[in-house]
Amino acid sequence: MTVVTRPWASVVIPIKDERDNLVPLTEQLVKVLESREESRSAPFELLFIDDGSTDGSLELLDSLAAQHRTVRVFHFDRNYGQSAAFDAGFKQSTGELVMTIDGDLQNDPADIATLLPLIRNFDLVCGWRKDRHDNLTRKISSRIANAVRSAVTGDRVHDTGCSLKLFRRSVVEKLQLFEGMHRFFPALALMHGFTVTEVPVRHYPRAHGTSKYGVGNRLFKSLYDLVAVRWMQHRCLRYQYRTASTTSSSSQPPSTRP
Repeated sequence: MTVVTRPWASVVIPIKDERDNLVPLTEQLVKVLESREESRSAPFELLFIDDGSTDGSLELLDSLAAQHRTVRVFHFDRNYGQSAAFDAGFKQSTGELVMTIDGDLQNDPADIATLLPLIRNFDLVCGWRKDRHDNLTRKISSRIANAVRSAVTGDRVHDTGCSLKLFRRSVVEKLQLFEGMHRFFPALALMHGFTVTEVPVRHYPRAHGTSKYGVGNRLFKSLYDLVAVRWMQHRCLRYQYRTASTTSSSSQPPSTRP
């Protein structure tokens, strides 16, 4: 009888027209994860979610899946957006830990080692691009959006737009995503009683391809989505069951842990 070992980690990577980045990204991720002690006793998996690419990424992803047993690929029939790609990746993942990273190579896969120690004490660890290498317009729009979001949601995270994140499996199983909600992962996790922290990570200029975000779909849309998140924070269900041996539990405040 064959015993199937659950992956210790799943890496979810949304892809939209990133053909020139796919090979080096895959090689770097495999190298980083294979070097981990956890990989000696359990496998890991890389989940590429192709969000309607038209630049040849589809064919190259299938080729990478054929070359690497750790690579799994899922193709959307058209472009649905980053939130949909993350949602699909979370649902297809099987690892005890779930990591996310962009496909543009602006995040350094080696920084996974920076996030991993913190997951022992937190449920969600966020990367913080403290020294960003983007143009001035993107820096300003992101800074405004992050400041407003943090003030309204109270998540106290400097850079929720950084895709380099590490989740406990219980967090991704609790998240219910809608379009645009990938910008609010910390606030949504806190809303359900999970713990969140952040740590500075490296950020590099984009070498290949073009950004999929600008002021219109980054700043204004995120401020619009903020209203929905704030509503959910006020309407989130929080309750706990009384245990037979604890008759005084009704006097205690309800737990927000899932």
